[in-house]
Amino acid sequence: MKLDIIAGARPNFMKIAPIIEALEKVSDKIQYRLIHTGQHYDKKMSGNFFEQLGIPEPDVNLEVGSGTQAEQTGRIMERYEALLLKESCNWMLCVGDVTSTMACSIAAKKLNIGVIHVEGGIRSNDITMPEEINRMVTDSITDIFYTTSEVANENLRKLGHDESKIRYVGNTMIDTLLKNMPRFIKPEAWDENQLSEKAYFVMTLHRPANVDQEAQLKKLIDEIAKGSKGMPIIFPVHPRTAKMLKGIGIEAENLHMIEPLGYLEFNYLVQHSFAMITDSGGITEETTVMKVPCMTLRDNTERPETITIGTNELVGTNPDNVAPYMEKLHKGDWKAGEIPYLWDGNTAERIVKDLLSL
Repeated sequence: MKLDIIAGARPNFMKIAPIIEALEKVSDKIQYRLIHTGQHYDKKMSGNFFEQLGIPEPDVNLEVGSGTQAEQTGRIMERYEALLLKESCNWMLCVGDVTSTMACSIAAKKLNIGVIHVEGGIRSNDITMPEEINRMVTDSITDIFYTTSEVANENLRKLGHDESKIRYVGNTMIDTLLKNMPRFIKPEAWDENQLSEKAYFVMTLHRPANVDQEAQLKKLIDEIAKGSKGMPIIFPVHPRTAKMLKGIGIEAENLHMIEPLGYLEFNYLVQHSFAMITDSGGITEETTVMKVPCMTLRDNTERPETITIGTNELVGTNPDNVAPYMEKLHKGDWKAGEIPYLWDGNTAERIVKDLLSL
């Protein structure tokens, strides 16, 4: 079997690392080609993830770079199609919900190559999210789904997908987390900000609903700073958010804005924090497994199991919603949470075992 594995942006790398490791054990049966689309090209957002997670150098880098959604999608499709016309494959495996996932799925499918979607079936039901469109389009042309939850399975059934296409295998992101927990690295921010165990917040913000309007972003951060009761807030700033922060004049002595961190450094901070504040989806999966309280600043989530089973709570994007949740944290009233079924560190092994049967 010839298999293409697509990775384009930071969230993808954690998901492909264990799959590649499992594939190396069956290299006599499955030949894979790792393709980095170059959607995330900054070293902080891309390069050191490959190094830290032991991902081999990509066989191909399409080097699409930055641009609008349509520009990136077009360049990825054009360059991936050219690669397939030069040297084809039997199956294309993509992960998650970034632009690269959708674009490569379309290019492969139009050349009659089988599409495999790892983390298929998840939905926020929010069509304003670019990721939701990526999920919908990708899933509509996928041949094999590897899913993370029963919720995702049910979403696919409702869309009319045959049960034979759906494989509930677990979560490869958790494979990566569990493998690397002993390797987490204390970042410089720990000593620089005199942090101590369970006595600080970690925050990430990057979604348009939170960061694209200066007034909204300022009020949100002001409310978080007020609700933190002086506890340090470590804020690795996404490049998108950094542009917006320059003009809004945030004044909070306990807010520490730092550069984006590598995987091992970032998760060290999360693991030892009092709580996580984020608008990311993937982080809510990691906090659930690490049993860290998590506040999600979104009006919806494509990972409802992190709320119904895990440590996550959906706070919303209204800054006025923040205070009651912060109070709940300080009172020690946060739920303990459990770990979803099959989030056990063996998902990639199950995926490769199934790939061998195709």
